[in-house]
Parts: sequence; structure tokens; C-alpha cells
Amino acid sequence: AEALRRVLNLGSSAESESEYTAEAGSPLLLLGGPGSGKTALLFAAALEAAGEGRGPVLFLTRRPLQSLPRGRGVALDPLRLQKIRFQYPPSTHELLQLLCSAHEARGPAPSLLLLDGLEEYLVEDLGPQEAAYLAALLLDTAAHFSHRIGAGQGCGLIVALQIQGEGDSGEALQLSLVQRYFPAQCWLHVDASGPGQRCLRACLDPGGQGPRAEWWLAFRPDGEMTVTPWPAQAGKPSSDKGSSSEGQP
Repeated sequence: AEALRRVLNLGSSAESESEYTAEAGSPLLLLGGPGSGKTALLFAAALEAAGEGRGPVLFLTRRPLQSLPRGRGVALDPLRLQKIRFQYPPSTHELLQLLCSAHEARGPAPSLLLLDGLEEYLVEDLGPQEAAYLAALLLDTAAHFSHRIGAGQGCGLIVALQIQGEGDSGEALQLSLVQRYFPAQCWLHVDASGPGQRCLRACLDPGGQGPRAEWWLAFRPDGEMTVTPWPAQAGKPSSDKGSSSEGQP
């Protein structure tokens, strides 16, 4: 929970001329290869935010989750689940429409905006200009929610993007453009698995707003996820961003 709170509150105390950054902290880009735990971590962040007594959580993804990742204790409390609003825009056009119409939506503003599978929308022959527009619109939507919530609260933003080990030049350009809008990044990669569980390493680079940090993400056979500090190497992430398995900052 402490690690997830650090992600959710990333940069909240940093001074900035940006209204969004000042109120809600930096938007976070979650990067990793297939099966690296991005969806599970997003869902855990949604549950954490839903239990803070603030507004609802808006979870955008192209298709419904096949299973709900588990955590400890009250992680799957029905009261928390009721605060998570899932929406499934099937194409980039529908995603853009949803984000544009968010300014007209009634009801409490979300305290956290999550997008899982950004690559599924970027793959629709989006050029650099369209990819940049989508990234900017995500930030603008979160900023609008932050304005509705009021000073001192704000709406967080976390976007998950799957990284293929070696992409073509177009994919590399899209990633470079998206990273310009998301200076804070968390890289996930599969690490050695222990008996009966799958282990991942999460490397958080807060984009100059604090020290880098690393955590273990362990998934047990029953689906339960635990997050613990990375032993011995905390604060010493690798600088190699070349692949999905070793692409952490």
C-alpha cells in the first residue's frame, strides 16, 4: 500500500507552474512487456484510491478484465469495487470521444484516471501528431477533473503501455512522443520466480521529482499480489531502456 500511495501521490509536493502538476502530481506512464503485471498494478492502484474516501476511479480499457487481481485484506471490498467505473472504448475514435465528452459528464469527478493498453489505440495507424494529441488529451482530461475537485485534491493519471522488445521506427517515435508528456515512468519486467509464485521488478523514475525506487511484485498461484521494497538494490535502477525485460530506468 505504501508503494502504491507513492505512485498515486507522485510529485504532489513539488512546486510547479502547471495547475495539474501542482494539484495532482505528475502523470505516470507504466511500461512493460506482455505479462509484466501492468493491469494488476493498475487495478491495485484503483482499489487503493477507491479506499481513500475521495471521488470515484475511472478505469479505461479496450476489453473487460478476465479476472480481478487480488491483494491483501479488504482489497476486494465491494464498497471499493463500486467506486471503480469501468469503460471500454473499442477504438481510438471512441476513446477520443469519451475523453472529449468528460467535460460534460455530471456527478462526482474521478480522483484517479487509469488507461490500460495504450498501445492498442496507438496501433490504429496513428501518426506522430495523432499520438501526441491523444497523450495531451489524457492530461487535459485529468486537469479538468482536478479543477472540478478543487485545490489540494486533484485527479491522478496513470497510463499503461506495452513495450515490445524491438519495435519499428514508427513505434519508437510514438513511444518517444508519449514519454515527453509523461516524465514520470515506472518500468516493469519479469524477474526470477520463487516456488509457487511469479515475481516482477518495478522501477520507478519520478521524472526528477524525487529519488528513483524499486519494488518486488509477487503473484501467488491464487492471484494475490504483494508489493515489497527491492532488497539490496533500492535506489540503484539500471539505466538500460533497451528491452521489455531490462527496460527499466
